[in-house]
Parts: sequence; structure tokens; C-alpha cells
Amino acid sequence: MSITLDALARESGTFLMVAMDQRESLRTMLAEHHEDADDSRMVRFKLAVARELGPYASGFLIDRQYGYEQLVRDRLLPTSTGLILAADALVQPPGGVVEDTDLDDGVDAGGARSNGVVALKLLIVWRDDEQRPRRVDTARRFVELARAHGLLSVLEPVVRGRPGFDREAAIVEAAYELGGVGCDLYKCEVPTHGAGEPDEITAWCRRVDAAVPCPWVVLSQGVDPERYPVAVEAACRGGASGMLAGRAVWTATLAADDPTELLRAHSVPRLQQLAAIVDAHGRPWQAKVAA
Repeated sequence: MSITLDALARESGTFLMVAMDQRESLRTMLAEHHEDADDSRMVRFKLAVARELGPYASGFLIDRQYGYEQLVRDRLLPTSTGLILAADALVQPPGGVVEDTDLDDGVDAGGARSNGVVALKLLIVWRDDEQRPRRVDTARRFVELARAHGLLSVLEPVVRGRPGFDREAAIVEAAYELGGVGCDLYKCEVPTHGAGEPDEITAWCRRVDAAVPCPWVVLSQGVDPERYPVAVEAACRGGASGMLAGRAVWTATLAADDPTELLRAHSVPRLQQLAAIVDAHGRPWQAKVAA
């Protein structure tokens, strides 16, 4: 039986997905609070997030390096939560941002499907430069890899440019260029980093919606966590079908040696708040496909 986006969606046809595939960026965040921001702490944090938030999320994204094998082995996610595996190799200096990406040759897509994975995800760093054709080719190869193994493909372009570049226009241009490669779900940045007025965010999102032929969701990187629910509602009013986000959900728990209680007290209510928003305002993925 083929996998459809129902494997990642709520009953409403919208998406409430948690991202936990951060690697060196997570280490940097943990190092602000702990002396031992080592691999073990990273894995413990990721597994705690999976254990506590997985039952409330429609999908959960993780990388293969930190916690994936334990998550699968210990069956930390309920069957109702679709498991997404990051398939991107990141070019990222310690303490810095991701500068470029490629397909991760170490990802075993066939084995992932056997482990219960329903989708692969690829981050693409989009720039208006001579490398645009290469990035489109990488995105197409990613979609083909997922399709060859009966998995869904989630494509995540993040735009970069010189200081002062028109970020919102670049988000739309990237959506036109990469949204048409055949991915099943497009993961988009929030216009204005969520800092603009809701109507402004919605207007930009309508342009993204016109550019992308498949259902799409918003991420939370760069958005003030307290502002994120407003941003998600504005994006959904512009055509988004929900969210796939990490920082806006669990950043407040990073300082705890064991984040379990903070995840229960802070992150679960935040997810429940976001669930109500995506159900009320998000476009069901089936409606976007039909359109």
C-alpha cells in the first residue's frame, strides 16, 4: 500500500509536526546552558522530546546521527505519529549556520521504510547564484530517492543572501524554482520572520501558495517562539496546511538537565494551542492537491 500524506496529517488533513533533526545548531543551543553539550546530551534531549511530544504531534522529524536508532528500537512514537528521517548532509562549521547541503549517502532509505519511516526530508540552502541548477538537481534526486523506496518527500528550502537582500521575494522565488520538483510536502520559512503584521504575512504566504503546487507547511527558525502561533495562523490564512517546527516548541526547555517536566508544562500546551490553530485555519492537504 502506498503512503499518502495522511501518514503525517491530523484527522483534519492539516499538519502538526515536530522537528528534532537539528545537529550542530542544537549543540550550540545546548552549550549556552550546559558545559557538557556532547553527543550523549543531544541524544537524551531528542529522545525526551520524542517521548513527551510525539503523542501530540502528527509527525516527528529526526536525523540519523543522534537518536534515530534508539527512537526506533524503543518505539517511542505512537503509530499515529508519522516518522520523518532527515536525508541531508549539512555543511556547517561549529557554532555557525548551515552553509550548504547535499544528499546524505549514509541514509538507508530502504531500511528506513522497514523501521517505520514514512517520509524523508531534505534541507536546501537557496541562493541567487550560479549554483541554482545544482540545487534543483539535488532536490530532484532527493524526490526520486524517496519515491523509489515508497516514501514521501519533504523539501525544505531556506533562503540566504548578502546583507539587505529581499528575503521575502527570495522565499517566493525559491518556491517557484523548487516547489515544482515533485516533492510531496514543501516546508517554507515564515515571511518577515513572523515579525510583520498578520495581514502582511498572509499576503506573502498567498504568493508562496501560488508558487507551490503541493501542500506546504511553515518552519519556525528565526521566529520569536511567543510570536509563532500568530505566524502560523497568518500563514494558514495564506494557504499553508500547518507546521513542521522545533525551536518554537521546545527552545524553552533547553536549560533543564532533564527537560521532561518542562516539556510537559510548556511544550505540550504550546502544541495543543498550535493544533487548534492549524485545525481552524489550515488548508487540508487534500484540498490543495485537488486544487
